Amino acid sequence: MNSSTHAHHNASLLQPPVGFEEDDSLRSDYIRALTIAQISRAATHGVVDSMAAPSTIPRTLVRYWHDPDDIPPDVVRCLTTWLPLHDEGIEFRFFGDDAARAYIAEHFDARAVAAFDRCHHPAMRSDFFRMCYILTDGGLYVDADDVLVGNEWRLIFDDYRLLVQPLAYDLNLDSMVPMEDLPKVDLPTSNRIFYLNNNPIAAPPGHRVMQRALDRAIDTLLRNDADLEIQSTTGPGNLTASLAAHARVLAIAGEPTDFQILLDWYTTAEPFWDLEYRNDGRNWRNIGHR
Repeated sequence: MNSSTHAHHNASLLQPPVGFEEDDSLRSDYIRALTIAQISRAATHGVVDSMAAPSTIPRTLVRYWHDPDDIPPDVVRCLTTWLPLHDEGIEFRFFGDDAARAYIAEHFDARAVAAFDRCHHPAMRSDFFRMCYILTDGGLYVDADDVLVGNEWRLIFDDYRLLVQPLAYDLNLDSMVPMEDLPKVDLPTSNRIFYLNNNPIAAPPGHRVMQRALDRAIDTLLRNDADLEIQSTTGPGNLTASLAAHARVLAIAGEPTDFQILLDWYTTAEPFWDLEYRNDGRNWRNIGHR
């Protein structure tokens, strides 16, 4: 990417109007522009060393299963792949529905507890809780059905930014875009939706994107007329909209980004799909909108 193209991408980040993050197309275009801008910066200046600023992400791994007394054996096998982190001094925290609600009641107000109580599916409660925990205590959250496949997780705990993974969905193929294709700056964007996953999430405590995402989710959950669709209310759609709005504010103010898009997380961890629970109502994809 040449300098004029780089400048075009940087300028484009200033263009969206207030509230653009609620428009699916504008939000997708903006996330792709953020990703390309990050790739361009790395190509121009080299990979920015995360040690340029002191590490502020707590050395904690956080995970969730709605009923810790009834974790399916195949999910337990996924959880155990992360034991190397414990062996290297990472603290493990595990929460279920009851412990999560108690945590939220301890650290947040009644509106947050009421919002958690409106989360109608275990995946939704997990979505909501991870925002609360990472905002309050920071650390690394990963889903219980993710398996560890590489050692680059060490870099997470050397960082000071919010770290999230990009995703893209191909509408024509009705399938996800391969993760290894996302760093390609010439990747076609037509009929593709670009967004951010809410797994993993790593951040220091008090990150502004996490505050924005939690506030947005609470407001939606407590609206009487809300369509409590999981993805957009508490899941990746919510986090994507929140980060996009935050990034626009930073760009207009001329402030540096305080987040990083993890383009190679798939070499560190990946979801394990052949799990029994994915075939029943415990899988959020198998339920309708509420």
